[in-house]
Amino acid sequence: MICLVGFMGAGKSSALVELAAHGLSTADIDRLVETSEGLPVAEIFSTRGEEAFRAAEEREILAALGTGELDAIALGGGSLGSEAVREALSSSDHTVVWIDVDSETAWRRVRASTRPLAQDRDAFEALHAERQASYRAVADVVLPAVTHRVWDRALSSVRLLDRLPEGTRMLWASSRNGEYPVFVGRGLLGSPVFDQEAGVMPGDGRSFLFTDEDVGPIYGAGVGETEASVTVPPGEGAKTMAEFERSQRELTRLGMTRSDLLIALGGGVVGDLAGFCAHTYQRGVPVVQVPTTLVSQVDSSYGGKTGVDLPEGKNYVGAFHLPSAVIADVDTLATLPDAELTAGLAEVVKTALLAGGQLWEEVRNLEPGEILGRSDLIFDCARYKCRVVEADERDTGLRAVLNLGHTVGHAIEAVTGYGRYRHGEAIALGLLAALRLSDADELRAEVHDWQERHGLPVRLDPAVNIEAVLLATGFDKKKTARGVGFVLLPEPGQPEFDCPVPDDRLRAAVEELIR
Repeated sequence: MICLVGFMGAGKSSALVELAAHGLSTADIDRLVETSEGLPVAEIFSTRGEEAFRAAEEREILAALGTGELDAIALGGGSLGSEAVREALSSSDHTVVWIDVDSETAWRRVRASTRPLAQDRDAFEALHAERQASYRAVADVVLPAVTHRVWDRALSSVRLLDRLPEGTRMLWASSRNGEYPVFVGRGLLGSPVFDQEAGVMPGDGRSFLFTDEDVGPIYGAGVGETEASVTVPPGEGAKTMAEFERSQRELTRLGMTRSDLLIALGGGVVGDLAGFCAHTYQRGVPVVQVPTTLVSQVDSSYGGKTGVDLPEGKNYVGAFHLPSAVIADVDTLATLPDAELTAGLAEVVKTALLAGGQLWEEVRNLEPGEILGRSDLIFDCARYKCRVVEADERDTGLRAVLNLGHTVGHAIEAVTGYGRYRHGEAIALGLLAALRLSDADELRAEVHDWQERHGLPVRLDPAVNIEAVLLATGFDKKKTARGVGFVLLPEPGQPEFDCPVPDDRLRAAVEELIR
């Protein structure tokens, strides 16, 4: 059974209409309560009180879940306050879908209604914030509330969860130029998610595998039947125009057509290079991202940024090309070298700092080595990234916040020839510089200790030329005619972007990394 949860104004009732149009039997719990009690919900609240309503609501939910006669139900926004309801929803017979709505949209939709809990804006905002954790805790699927007729495209992916390994979660990523399912879980390689009839793989053409020399032999067989493979060397050194041309010519030699599909299996380098190849090959073919590193599972696989490096700067040549799906099998992290897994933690802590709230609280208390057992944190990082992309797909504003720590980090990578530091290691150093520029001294100290505890670098090699790093920051790809705008973070969850930074302050922040 599909069980819809979410705050008032999320559109659960409208979702039931869409599901009914697909032939599903549906019921709205509020309507069932009104029928059984003989009163509208608002009158039950006003004459009998909220406690009486919650008791009737719980009774109707448990009855609906227990009979198995319905295909989909919509629960009230506060129904997860019942422990009995939460326990009943945890059954593998139910797929819990959180229709995620921001408080501004929710208020705009319900402010003129008679809903008892939508009469005061401040109380409404507080209640919205309070309930987010309960929705997050039970959700198998997260769908955006503002995507028109999303069930027409997402239903097959939601239903597929019944055939995937237990614990798999799905996110529907949506932005102006496209949408796609994101699956995060264990044992996804070799699962039905790669079956053509499952509906995740786009089109009905052939699949071509794009991977690297390390990952392909380990996991290549897990992506289903493929026509042929393109293999590149591992590491950042493969993100070049020369390797891009070689890969394109290899796809041509293999006979790939516009009706075919590219599967990118590997880390961020493979994802960026394969995505750029997919964008430009015969003017565009679909790409499915199958990330196998922590950096790619929490960040780089989402949002469609693709490209290669130039000697002058990282990611200087590229294009936006949204994936058709992202399939993140967390089990692949177990075969990463320790240093590579550790480097990926930089993107985890960066995302948590940007998100603030519960994600930051959980990440700041993460113990070394614990990330391998925390697929929930990987999913939440992906969800944050996709929310930002939804608001600013083409990187003209808000999406710039994802560059926190990257201006200095990318400069360090470029100056050291992409060989001295892994991407995550350079970003870890860049984060410390960004927090110093933000005058967030206590937060910088905490992040410094967190990174040191987890094995990330906190000091720049003294052999690195400071002048060259400062010069390289001027080649940041987000530079405009006004100069380089930095992302600053005065406190968790409150990023500021496009901030000018005086040269002397930047120098001091970078020099501090050596001291």
